[in-house]
Amino acid sequence: MMRKGICTTWTKGAVALLATLFLPGLVLADGLPQAKVLPLDLAIQAGQATLAQCQQDGYRVSVAVVDRGGNVKALLRHDGAGPHTPDSSFKKAYTAASLGRPTMELAELLVKVPRIHGLRDMNDKILILGGGLPIKLEGELVGGIGVGGAPGDQFDENCARAGLKAIGAE
Repeated sequence: MMRKGICTTWTKGAVALLATLFLPGLVLADGLPQAKVLPLDLAIQAGQATLAQCQQDGYRVSVAVVDRGGNVKALLRHDGAGPHTPDSSFKKAYTAASLGRPTMELAELLVKVPRIHGLRDMNDKILILGGGLPIKLEGELVGGIGVGGAPGDQFDENCARAGLKAIGAE
């Protein structure tokens, strides 16, 4: 009987060790934070809806969708959009995701509160110009969407809102 107990205990321990070494996803630590992510299909859907809205409004733009970490998930450039628009759309999306606020709101805030002008210089990816919106799904920030190329930031933002609406984001 003793041998059977030792063998069973050793086997369970060996299985746990092997699972830890070779299948780390199966062994989860208690209390790790869990975060929602922006799925690729929703990023593409938001980008396409945004581009369609701008096209309907007569604007040739670029649309960028980034995840919570500011990584590009989708980048679409309309035929004839200016060469600067992919960069500006990415930077607006990055800024909205990074700071968790609409970039137009941030631009207005900079005018009202001069002491926060340093926000513009946090890194070279920040662009505080209207047209970027945070993407929130089920109340959690999962990314940002940015538009560049319409004849005014309010038009960029309007197109971005269409993208959010298409995926049921806040």
